[in-house]
Amino acid sequence: MIKAFAVANYRSLKETVAPLSELNVVTGPNGCGKSNLYKSLRLLADAAKGNLISSIAKEGGLDYTFWAGPASFTKAMRNGSAPIQGNARNHNSRLKLGFVGENFGYSISLGLPPPQGFAGFEEPSMFQFDPEIKRECIWAGDFYRPNTCLIDRNGPLVKVRSGRKWEVYDTHLNTYESILNEISDPVAVPEIYEVRQTIRNWRFYDLFRTDAQSMIRTPQIGTRTTILDHDGHSLVAALRTIYEIGDRQALFEAIEDAFPGATIGFQADAGNRLSLQFIQQGLLRPLNQAELSDGTLRYLLLVAALLTPRPPSLMVLNEPETSLHPDLLPALGRLIIRASRETQVWVVSHASRLVAALEEALDCNSIALSKDLGETVILGQGLLDAPPWHWPD
Repeated sequence: MIKAFAVANYRSLKETVAPLSELNVVTGPNGCGKSNLYKSLRLLADAAKGNLISSIAKEGGLDYTFWAGPASFTKAMRNGSAPIQGNARNHNSRLKLGFVGENFGYSISLGLPPPQGFAGFEEPSMFQFDPEIKRECIWAGDFYRPNTCLIDRNGPLVKVRSGRKWEVYDTHLNTYESILNEISDPVAVPEIYEVRQTIRNWRFYDLFRTDAQSMIRTPQIGTRTTILDHDGHSLVAALRTIYEIGDRQALFEAIEDAFPGATIGFQADAGNRLSLQFIQQGLLRPLNQAELSDGTLRYLLLVAALLTPRPPSLMVLNEPETSLHPDLLPALGRLIIRASRETQVWVVSHASRLVAALEEALDCNSIALSKDLGETVILGQGLLDAPPWHWPD
């Protein structure tokens, strides 16, 4: 389980450290930074998959992801007696991401490279705006301390702690690749291997496409599917897998809870393409996935994701209430609470009924966000309330 997630200098997240438990719900008004917190966690996950640089490029480049406000606010700025001013752009700006788990903590710091040529030529590189990884660390304990650091990467140099000494592991690591993606020796550096496997086990579900042209609405070749893919195309196979080797009773209960009197069945044609049968009282025939409303289909997608026979270490749902009728949200909340008994769940939502349903769980960690002079803050979190956190210098 992740105990805390930290991010600095990312859009509205100037310096945020969020405590986490088994069940977490992030809420707040529009524009408060919920999506930024979600995207920053996805960026951290991309580091372990080798997609970090391309993901930042899709956001417009590193320079456009930096916090755009001043480095600090004076008291006069906060009370309105002085204008907001300062250097919003700093050549040494760093985007920092990190988390603390049960065994290890991890952080990564990115910045822009200094202007330089390439391959010995004076001509400047056309990729000089690609971010570089300036620092990466893995440590033991609840927060970084120099004496508990186990792996220390500074630019292209990677050091590994051996007893009380440091040993150089690599001196020519690509500055645009994370150690999580470049170093894969589970014997020499088991800490990197464990952190990488932990992050790669995270699962994100953002926005399912359920329009009339969506592949979800067409029969698909049936293969055993223990994990619903991120776009939901394997919906029917995933539901059938839960039916055969997962918690069949929980599957039917989740559908009954949302649609009283309804259930589902499955049908395969000669080519083993699977179709869903949605059976409702009063109808003379079952409905297939092409006939279902967007809300019904989206709820079934969430059922397939949350009742997976192979639970991840962390499942993140971004605005799962999209297209759902408000009356479905309490049932969805109960389904999410049930899933949190087997996997850590992080829900980003601004639907009050869903948030209220989740907060009925005694162990729900509610993170309410707000904006203060453009900066995202966690409501009610003082200096002594935040989890302990130190960024490597």
